[in-house]
This record gives sequence, structure tokens and C-alpha cells, in this order.
Amino acid sequence: MRQELMEYNFDWILDATFKTGAFIGNGSEKEFQHLLSRIPAFRGLLEPVVEMGEPGRLAMIGLATYIQKLLTAHQEGKKIVMTTFCQSPALLYAMDCVPLLMEHMTAMGSLAHKGGCTDYMDFCVEQGFTETSCSSQRGALGAYLAGLGEKPDFTVIDTCGVCDTNANAYAFASAYWKIPFYQLNYPPEILGDRAVDYHRKDYRNMIAFLEEQTGSKLDEDRFRGVMLEIEKQDRIICEIQDLQRLVPNPLPVLYNLFIYVLRFPMAGTSECTAMLQAMLDIAQENASQGKSGLKSGVERSRALFIYIDHYGANIPLWKLLEKHSITHLGSILDRFYQEDAPYVKPGEGYRVNLDSLDGMIDTLAAQGARMPMVKQIRGPYDAPNMWLEELMAMKEIYKPDFAVYFGTPGCRNTWGMIKPLSRELERAGLPTLILNCDVFDDRVESWEATENRIEEFLSVRKLV
Repeated sequence: MRQELMEYNFDWILDATFKTGAFIGNGSEKEFQHLLSRIPAFRGLLEPVVEMGEPGRLAMIGLATYIQKLLTAHQEGKKIVMTTFCQSPALLYAMDCVPLLMEHMTAMGSLAHKGGCTDYMDFCVEQGFTETSCSSQRGALGAYLAGLGEKPDFTVIDTCGVCDTNANAYAFASAYWKIPFYQLNYPPEILGDRAVDYHRKDYRNMIAFLEEQTGSKLDEDRFRGVMLEIEKQDRIICEIQDLQRLVPNPLPVLYNLFIYVLRFPMAGTSECTAMLQAMLDIAQENASQGKSGLKSGVERSRALFIYIDHYGANIPLWKLLEKHSITHLGSILDRFYQEDAPYVKPGEGYRVNLDSLDGMIDTLAAQGARMPMVKQIRGPYDAPNMWLEELMAMKEIYKPDFAVYFGTPGCRNTWGMIKPLSRELERAGLPTLILNCDVFDDRVESWEATENRIEEFLSVRKLV
């Protein structure tokens, strides 16, 4: 790895970036513009986020708070737990641990820095991990393998659908560091007594593992406090996503990113709840006035992102949407399958149960089985309760004008089914664009090339 990249720790760099973002909008407009002139490398990210007002400020505060938790965990006698974005951190917070999400950290590094995480990805491969794996783990993992971050104490993950590179990345890192490792499984079905019983037992085993590693018993009252906060967050997210059904969509384009950028690492925390409530307040105000959330005030088209978003430096995807007055109707990453979510069939979602320890464990198990990717991509795309069925429901509820697939070359499971899936969507009347870029690594395809392909698609299909 280049020597200059070894001068500052990766987590420290993110801390400095988001801490600056949290307070950059506190002064006058003149002071704000003067400060922006002093941070040209970060201006492209921080300026549009700060322009989102209170939700943007709270998003930055939430991210800065999360990174601070990682930086100070060992000083405060807490354990850092390596985990994945599709595993709720609720139990970790209840056990007074700090979650370290590799995919989330890679996304943050890619969004915040022009060079992204590509050098870290290469270092990860140099240490023995396969370069055909998903770049979402390799980015941050490479930095941590190089010692540029607080080393995790142990690993707790679930399997992200049938994503082998997700599971293998964490198994590799745990073996590399020789740290304890626990992996949840997932039932082939999410409904029915057999599936519920299987997942309940799996989560109880995980609790036993956490108690062994931390030396502390699970505090039921503390756990209930975390789950109560998740219940609040679920209610707000469902209301926000219900408002997306309106035409024009009253949500600014960055709101879908805000939902999961804090929900993944900060589920069950007050910082996440405060940001979501600020988002809901603004969306409701826009809806009451019949206003679009777009800066132009005019919604020319509605886009559904059927997998993940693009994480190029300075948020180019969301800027492209603003440029063409296209509203963002969400991606797979902000769908959590709460019972009250507008896209959920009766009996398919989960509801928070705070009545007993068993009820809370069952809630977390039900949520885990429905986390992004775990639910949609654990088997054939056209099987019941899978990817195609979800997207058809989204099509009817949110009325998108077109759909977009972004991924990485390592997303072998989605690449194995995206073409027949897109044909189904096209037959149903939803124009669908498949992009071959890597959303975390612009060496595969530059953003400029990706942007050209998107704009060609919009022009040929007469969508704007």
C-alpha cells in the first residue's frame, strides 16, 4: 500500500470528515461558503448534505457519533464486533458492544473521498482474499487488515441471503486475526412455525456466544430500550415510505440514503430516530403542499433502484437525479419489511414485541430474516416472497417510470438472475436498465461512462 495512505487511520479520516460535516452549517452563510472553499475534496459531499437542512445535519451527527463509538470503544472497555450490514446491531448495543460494519464503512469511504477505498481493496487481495469477491467488504477490510483502524475483538454475522462473498469475507478476516467467529444461518422460508422456531434457536445461541465473549449477561431492560427505539424507527420509516406513493414524491432524493446510512450501524439509537423524525416532518410538510422533494420542484420521472445505489465520491448518482428532476423511490437497502410497510403483504412482515425477552428475541429473528438481501435473494428470484414478487409490488404501489440495477462484479447471485428478472419487469411495462459498473470501485467503469449510459437510456426510452 502507498506510504501516504498509511499516515492516517481509515476510521480517523472518516471521523474527521463527518465531524466537520456535523458542524459545517452552524455558522452564517458567508462562513459556510468560506469553509467550503477550504475543503475542496469534501465539498461535493458535504454541501448537498448540509443543504438538506436538519435531516442532513442529523445524518452527519449520527455518522460522527458512530465513528466516535468505534474510536473510543477499547478505551471505554467495550468490545468491537465485526458484523455485516444485513445483521441488526440491536443485540450488540444491548450488550454494550460497538458494531463494525465493513460494507457500510466501505460505502462511507467511497462517498467521502475522491480516491475511494480502491487501494485498501488491493491490499486486502495482497493479504490473500480473492479479488473476485464483493468490493463492499474488501474496501474497509483492507484498511483494517493494514492496521488502519481499531481491531475488532470478535465476529458475529448472518449470511446475507446466499451471498458467499459476504460470509467468506468475515470468515477470512476472523481467521486472519484469529478472533472468535459466530455465524447465524437463515431459514429457506421466512413464514411458518418451523422457520420461526429455527431462527429463534439460532438467535439464542448467538446470545450465549455474546455473553461468553463479553463476560456479561444480556440485560433485558437495556435490550427492551434498544428494541423500543427500533419500534419508533420502524413506525417513522413506514410513514416516510408511504409518502413516496404520492405524485409528486415529497421526499428529497437523498432521503433513501439517509434511511439506511444510519439504520444499518445505528438501529436502536436515539441519533437515528431523531434524523428519521426530521425527515418525516419535512416530507409531511411537502406532501401537505403538494410539493416535490426535488430542488427543481418538478418531478419529470420516477426511478426505482431494484438492488443497491452507486457510491462514487461526491454522491454523483443523487446529483444526476436532481439534474434530470428524477425522484428516487428507494432501493433494496431501505426495505426492512415491517408489518406496516406499504409494500408488505398481510402476514409477511414483522412487528416489534416488547412483552417479554422471548418476544424481543423473536422480533429480532423475524427482522433478521427480512433484512435487505437476506429476504429477497436467498433463492430463486421468482419463488414466493422473493425478489420478483417484491418488485412487482413496488411497481404497483410506487408507480415508477423505470428501474435501475447497480451492483458489483462480485454480486454473482444477482448477476445469475438479473437478466430474466429484467425481462419480467419489461414485460410488466417497467423499462429496466442493467449497469455493469462496480458501485464501490470506479476502476471497473468510471462514473462518467455510467452516467452516459444512464442518460442514453433516459433519452432512448423517452423518460425525461
